[in-house]
Amino acid sequence: MATEEARAGVLEGKVALVAGATRGAGRAIAVELARAGAFVYATGRSSRTAGRSEINRPETIEQTGELITAAGGTGTALRVDHLDSDQVRALVQRIDHDHGRLDILVNDIFGGDTYAQFGTTLWEHDLPGGLRMLRMGIDTHAITSHHALPLLIRRPGGLVIEMTDGTAEYNAAYRHHEGFYYDLVKAAVQRMTLAQSRELAPHGGAAVAVTPGWLRSEKMLEAFGVTEDNWREATAAVPHFCIAESPVYVARAVVALAADPDVARWTGAVVSSGQLAPLYGFTDTDGTQPDCWRYVVEVQDRGLPADDTGYR
Repeated sequence: MATEEARAGVLEGKVALVAGATRGAGRAIAVELARAGAFVYATGRSSRTAGRSEINRPETIEQTGELITAAGGTGTALRVDHLDSDQVRALVQRIDHDHGRLDILVNDIFGGDTYAQFGTTLWEHDLPGGLRMLRMGIDTHAITSHHALPLLIRRPGGLVIEMTDGTAEYNAAYRHHEGFYYDLVKAAVQRMTLAQSRELAPHGGAAVAVTPGWLRSEKMLEAFGVTEDNWREATAAVPHFCIAESPVYVARAVVALAADPDVARWTGAVVSSGQLAPLYGFTDTDGTQPDCWRYVVEVQDRGLPADDTGYR
């Protein structure tokens, strides 16, 4: 297994932008990239000075910056609305001015699940909320890549990570319980990854979509009334939560990809934290390697009793 000490410094000299780093996977990715030696620009809308975004969570982008520093990393945390083209353009200009390069772009912006009405049909779902979800999950990624990729392709080896939910195989079927808009966002992210992989290839770049499993985000832990320290208590009410993983797990997957000189082997594909862990030798914070999407298919979707034995 690769240790934290072995990963330290593997991204020294690299510059990363993690768009959507206020909480959850994005926050963890920003911290782990910085821990691995990259200079990280972490962006989000919720701020101590400007208040909360429409997601209305207490986490702020400044807290992410403090976590980067606490991890021994370097970077800067900035309030940026990735639906505002001018703000994103200014952000990339700042990165260019300060470093003259961008090696890693992580498109993690979403928060559209705030508007999700799971279990409803297209015609039952609130239309303004559904369209807002598309804006937050698709337009933000397109705007960010539009402005960032000219800087990223300046040097060969640039990497785009598109964060998504679900493997390509799992998402090939319509996830009806999540509805039209959520399903469309995740399908679009997969297509955006494929398109960018083709367009980056002549410049020596790669694009990979990465999915976590059942993520123990701040919002999820709060909803289940548990913390990261006692999260297994939630399995009494939600047994399949036994396969859940911390945000650090998928963040370590992103670091592994960013440090892989042969990352082009994954370009255009959707990969999961559980799929990559045994290949790259990283673990979750508890030392296990949960494989959520295999568990979902083989246990949860078959209606079998919850049991993560053999899946971590």
